[in-house]
Amino acid sequence: MRLLSVNVSPPKEIRHGSRTVETGIFKEPVEGRVMLRNLNLDGDGQADLVNHGGPHRAAYAYPIENYAYWRGELGRDDFSFGQFGENFTVEGMTEDGVSIGDVFRVGGALVEVSQPRPPCFKLGIKMGMPRFPKLFLASGRVGFYLRVLEEGEVGAGDIFERVGRDPEGMVVREVSHLLFFEPGNLEGAARALRIRALSPGWRGSFEERLAGYGGA
Repeated sequence: MRLLSVNVSPPKEIRHGSRTVETGIFKEPVEGRVMLRNLNLDGDGQADLVNHGGPHRAAYAYPIENYAYWRGELGRDDFSFGQFGENFTVEGMTEDGVSIGDVFRVGGALVEVSQPRPPCFKLGIKMGMPRFPKLFLASGRVGFYLRVLEEGEVGAGDIFERVGRDPEGMVVREVSHLLFFEPGNLEGAARALRIRALSPGWRGSFEERLAGYGGA
């Protein structure tokens, strides 16, 4: 498991139809080592702090293996690191192999997987395809957010060493599919809520589901 590229961008204003949108999704690779802090990477920023960034979404990781899938699916070959708005382009860390609550040592930092990535319309802007967020979500190839347990410098070439696991062992793809495509799966929701590291936003969604069925 390896870090291939570190990608950052401050928020930028872009035209979207008849309006101006501020977004930090246009990430670009940086050279050398970058400090990963509790809220984000140095040089990085988010425009929408309700849905992006913060202590439970300090960095977003996306597997390079998915690049090949999307090249074939979309018939495109114009992808570069940071294509999907990720801070970390990673290798060997697919949604079927990484679980919510996994803890990794990478460079000088210690990070924990906190939630899958729910795409928003800005990913469609980045890809030049308004419908892409729906395709992205349905594919299960959504990547994952990281919480920073120990700040430290990271850089391309660093190894991700898994040093901790959550006992539930729910992989990223499973949790994403559970929230968006299995509204009646109460057993799965209860299991997800046992994951200590699950971010507050996702925890709240599963709690609401159980409460709606009289299960909380």
